[in-house]
Amino acid sequence: MQLSLFEMDRKYLWHPSTQMKDFETEDHVLITRADGIRLYDANGKAYYDTISSWWCNVHGHNHPKVKEAIKSQLDRFDHVLFAGLTHENAIRAAEMLVQVTPQRLCKVFFSDNGSTACEIALKMSYQYWKNSGKEQKQEFVALELGYHGDTIGAMSVGGTSLFDSPFSTLLFRAHKVPSPYCYRCRFGKSRDNCELDCIKPLEELLRARNGQIAGIILEPLVQGAGGMIIYPVEYLNEVGRLAREYGVHLIADEVAVGFGRTGKMFATEFSTAEPDFMCVSKGLTNGCLPLAATITTQEVYDAFYDDYEKNKTFYHGHTFTANPLATAAAVASLQVFQEEDTIEKSASKIACLHQEMERFRELPHVGDVRCKGMIAALELVRDKDTTEPFTFEERVGWRVYQEGLKTGIILRPLGNVNYLFLPLCITQDELADVLQLMHEVVSNTVQNLE
Repeated sequence: MQLSLFEMDRKYLWHPSTQMKDFETEDHVLITRADGIRLYDANGKAYYDTISSWWCNVHGHNHPKVKEAIKSQLDRFDHVLFAGLTHENAIRAAEMLVQVTPQRLCKVFFSDNGSTACEIALKMSYQYWKNSGKEQKQEFVALELGYHGDTIGAMSVGGTSLFDSPFSTLLFRAHKVPSPYCYRCRFGKSRDNCELDCIKPLEELLRARNGQIAGIILEPLVQGAGGMIIYPVEYLNEVGRLAREYGVHLIADEVAVGFGRTGKMFATEFSTAEPDFMCVSKGLTNGCLPLAATITTQEVYDAFYDDYEKNKTFYHGHTFTANPLATAAAVASLQVFQEEDTIEKSASKIACLHQEMERFRELPHVGDVRCKGMIAALELVRDKDTTEPFTFEERVGWRVYQEGLKTGIILRPLGNVNYLFLPLCITQDELADVLQLMHEVVSNTVQNLE
């Protein structure tokens, strides 16, 4: 007897970040096509892809220009190694990235996912100091509740214990400083009376150990997987200042927040911080194909540029580095930003999103509402006055997600946080519909928590 697709799924597949027992009797949603900001299941039901298929879709599914670029490249050749050989798409994609990233960043190292892009930045920073005769600079600083990927190095500078703790003995030691989590400020301050107390532990650490610290890595303005924690630009400004003052590298992990998510091409643009490394992926190809890049400065590049016998080469590579199909998608996606004025056209939608999200504050158990660009998040709490959270076992965010699937909207949770990570191509009418559906779903769910 032939198995159904759902039965085959249960028999053969292991899905990411998923407790598979949840689907012992319940089926995954089987997607059969996608268009714009909608996904369609095998029964023809439509779902708003409000988290951009894990934060990577920017211009909408099946964008014709991106599809055509991939098809055109496929007619020429599919893949070629990138050590000793090169090709046009990689060259053009690198040029375009240098044109849109901060001015100091001028050298592009391609890889295939965000976690790897961050690992490469860590390795480059570490070897930079070694090549420069400062071998004692071997330590890294990261933020609590930060997330930079699931590989060992990226987890080592992560701060989300839910993801990292099972592997704690495998990770290298990194300094962790408090996250600028305004809603749950560990210093008991509010944004009205705060003097950026949360920056002081970082300043004290850098003052004491700048001779041993290679760099600091952070997600600019939005800590994604840690709970969509949106923090003040002043904090990022101070991190940039301290990095310059104490001579440590600043690694900006823009994997999630890059490519227009925050209202600018890159979140770092809101600040005075000048990163030595920028890590990008996700929206780089409009989510069509895996591709990432670590972009750095001439100064970093020059520390590796020497006679072969000096052994300063950066020995890092991947089979699919700068894959021609993926870089073709990247070139096309970056062209769409220019041709469709994507960033400029998002401004009115961002204003509408932020305004309409305020009405969620009136709902019971909605403790905090936070927005940046096309990102919006709700933190659900047991008690709004004390900010007491729901327990891990209660799975409140998951209840919202399941309720959303019934009405055709994907509200995947991060613990007690449900969020929107909207494609920039969303129309005003679609945005209004998404917000109305989200309000109904959250309202229905929290009322049942009373």
